[in-house]
Amino acid sequence: MSDNRRKYSGKFKAKVALEAIKGQRTINELSQEFGVHPSQIGIWKKQLLESAPELFGTSPSQEQKKLEKGARPPL
Repeated sequence: MSDNRRKYSGKFKAKVALEAIKGQRTINELSQEFGVHPSQIGIWKKQLLESAPELFGTSPSQEQKKLEKGARPPL
């Protein structure tokens, strides 16, 4: 048995996940277009939605610096 696992770049995964989030086409249509199994698209979509808030938040080191300076923590 050969190991034929495909490896996708982060850029490709993000592109597919964003298309799925847009909702203009079904997951099955995206699956056919990009050559990826529908369940894999669902996994990438879920990962993107879960990690999106972290992209716009402050990093823990920035938050710690604010607390050390006496700044109030965000609500």
